[in-house]
Amino acid sequence: MPVAKGSTIDPGRTRATILRNATQVLYERGLDGIGVAELCSRLGVSKETLYRHFGTKDGLVQAMLEARSDRVVRWLTDAVDAAGDDPAAQLGALFEALQAWYDVPGFRGCAMLNAAAQHHTSTVRAITARHLGRYRELLAAIADRAGVADPQRLARQLLILVEGATVVADHHDRSGVGDDARQAALTLLAAASGADRSTRG
Repeated sequence: MPVAKGSTIDPGRTRATILRNATQVLYERGLDGIGVAELCSRLGVSKETLYRHFGTKDGLVQAMLEARSDRVVRWLTDAVDAAGDDPAAQLGALFEALQAWYDVPGFRGCAMLNAAAQHHTSTVRAITARHLGRYRELLAAIADRAGVADPQRLARQLLILVEGATVVADHHDRSGVGDDARQAALTLLAAASGADRSTRG
């Protein structure tokens, strides 16, 4: 990331550029699949620049995972919001968005789960747990709008489908996995909503 002679270095922009480029490299290679020297070479920065902005490689990993979690949750929330007010349509839109992600060349599964498996530290595990908790909150909100008796329980069941589909798409066969998970999710939602209505009736 050379700076032209006479240019003013913008630390915020430099940090954001490193973070954006490192996210792709670390997703492709894995957190422990590339050393600092090669990572800096791929990013076009010196070790000193990397350390100045992130302290250590672990600091970069932490910042990358937190930023990716924000981006992914925002993307899925936008997909849900764009589907209108019907909970079934919202849930369907979420799984449709996931299938579109699975179909992208270079898809390598959930970066959070990959990170927790590759880099088994308390910090990375905490970020992963928080990320999955944000998924569950999004799913619980859909379940709550559907009027089910126990939105948190249904949200956990749906989260299992989300992450299970992502693992299958990464390690087995990604064709139609999101669609199959969507059908299962809608079946769970309908069953939970129907059970609640029958109890009230």
